[in-house]
Amino acid sequence: MEKINVCRGGSSRTSPLMSPSPEWKFSQVFGERAPGEQILDVDIISAIEFDRRGDYLATGDFGGRIVLFERSDKKKLSPRKVLETLDGSHISPPTYVYKTEFQSHVPEFDCLKSLEIKEKINQVRWCASPNKSLFILSCNNRTIKLWKVLEQKAKKIERMVPNKLEISESTLLSEKSFATNTSGSFASVKLNLLASASSQEELGAISNIEDVTAARCRRIYSHAHEFNIHSISNNSDGETFISADDLRINLWNLEIRNQCFNIVDLKPPHMEDLVEVITTAEFHPKSCNILAYGSSRGFIRLVDLRRSALCDFGARILKDRQDLGSRSFFTEIISSISDIKFASDGVHVLSRDFMNLKLWDLRMDTSPIVTYSIHENLRPKLHELYNSDTIFDKFQCCLSNDGLNFASGSYSNVFKVFNYKDGDEAGTTLEATRNPNRMPSSPSKPKVSRLLPSITKRHSRRESGSPSYNDINRGRSFDLNSKLVNLTWHPTANLIACASANSVYFYHA
Repeated sequence: MEKINVCRGGSSRTSPLMSPSPEWKFSQVFGERAPGEQILDVDIISAIEFDRRGDYLATGDFGGRIVLFERSDKKKLSPRKVLETLDGSHISPPTYVYKTEFQSHVPEFDCLKSLEIKEKINQVRWCASPNKSLFILSCNNRTIKLWKVLEQKAKKIERMVPNKLEISESTLLSEKSFATNTSGSFASVKLNLLASASSQEELGAISNIEDVTAARCRRIYSHAHEFNIHSISNNSDGETFISADDLRINLWNLEIRNQCFNIVDLKPPHMEDLVEVITTAEFHPKSCNILAYGSSRGFIRLVDLRRSALCDFGARILKDRQDLGSRSFFTEIISSISDIKFASDGVHVLSRDFMNLKLWDLRMDTSPIVTYSIHENLRPKLHELYNSDTIFDKFQCCLSNDGLNFASGSYSNVFKVFNYKDGDEAGTTLEATRNPNRMPSSPSKPKVSRLLPSITKRHSRRESGSPSYNDINRGRSFDLNSKLVNLTWHPTANLIACASANSVYFYHA
């Protein structure tokens, strides 16, 4: 097939001449709500993540619970089906079943600061498993926990048959065996009677051995952050991980719960001099010494742990120098990076701010390769979004294993999927329902201007009385109450799992 080089923003990739976007279809759903059903706040999903093989999916909610789903079709594949899947001639979407759930965090109260710590799960991350057990990191605002999920054999008693044989001293004295016992041992006669009694009743009590899933908390990492934890990320070495709040990033060892190392500290001597905060942090997928973190100024900083113990200075900065147009009060807020994800090749980074989704090349730090607009129609309504705190919503992003497909959520319970090959910067809009409707997107892609740094207002949840705006591009109401924030891409298949309120929807291409 003839190939051309698609160049955007000064970087190029090899792309087919004609490569249409894949067609996305509904796969399955868990926790689907009925029309008009009221959803409790504790049931809303706040975190979602596939494991590195895609065999398990973990979700966390506002109630501090973690729910695990297991892939069900992997064990049912015949050798022929496996070969067909590897050949690519027949690829069926992965299917999942409910596995288990457990309570990870509970509400706490900090007496020293008179602060209530909610049980909401901010993030979940899968750790490397040396055996058949599963290891999961979960965090709320102040505490990180390491959980071990394992399969156990348990006996289930179906019915109880009481033992009618009562053994007492008078019974033993009346037995002939005691009178004729040469040893004269009272205990030996009693043991013999007990053994005979258990053998008689052994057929009466029936036990069933079944597999159960148990979750145990192995480590608790706490008292290391002064502000709310918003990001945790596992290192590729399988031994360490980082946790980040607004001003600091700490490095932990999985085996040590009471000690960590501060590697990034943005807290100035005087808080009045604070110009930016950390919004997200992520480890490099291949190099265990490199990590990246985003800031409220719209910058992505790459730091190398080998250069210095404290990585505040000497970091590479990825910033869009071309977006220096007109500035306003809102441009500094909407440019704040809410999420970053490394591609599997370790060379490209996907970032999400309020308006746009950007793909970066680590070898070019002056501008992103391509910029995708998510909901440009909301730009004239930034003042109303600011008054209702909607402008501070933090949307996540995800990308496929080949690094050519990207997805991120929006309002009205929809998310957008972009394909780098087809060159369509409008993307495909899908709604998180059983019948995802394709809707035309905005044909234009505006640029995002930036502003001098300042402290962004902290994210807060919206009230139910928020207005809805008419989306002129789609001709329908734009509901700000229903937003799709959390989604993740399967590591090996074209499968997206997205969390809408208390439901998990799966879509495959």
